Amino acid sequence: MKTAIFPGSFDPFTRGHEVIVEQALRLFDRVVIAVGENVSKQSLLNPTQRLRLIKDLYADESRVECISYRSLTIDVAHKVGASAIIRGVRNTLDFEYERTMAQTNRRFAPELETVLLFTPAELMDVSSSTVRELLAFGRDVGPMMPAKIQLKEYLED
Repeated sequence: MKTAIFPGSFDPFTRGHEVIVEQALRLFDRVVIAVGENVSKQSLLNPTQRLRLIKDLYADESRVECISYRSLTIDVAHKVGASAIIRGVRNTLDFEYERTMAQTNRRFAPELETVLLFTPAELMDVSSSTVRELLAFGRDVGPMMPAKIQLKEYLED
């Protein structure tokens, strides 16, 4: 069974993330979405809320697992038996950042492949930080979120 890990802070998990998971499921038997805690970011949702949102979204998809972690991604990848790290790329800035991270990961875990999956053009502007900013100004972010998710349900916890 080929397993990939899809790490990120996912604050919140957007339609862009969902599309990357859909693409990864065409390539791998199992995708582990690993919710990391980034203390340098201002959070909209706490780690427990993020984990619950993603687990609710994939409750009917047995090939997707969701975990939280507070360690190096390569260590979590080894722990779950992943052979690849999935990363989404929207633009050239994302690509440069991900290329650098892939090289660093290769230095310490050469057996792990980094697979870059490209976001469709209609979602290139969608990011968690954009969603957080729009929400701060009272805007509707529904089109940027997975259809099954009502974000306000998670914000009220």
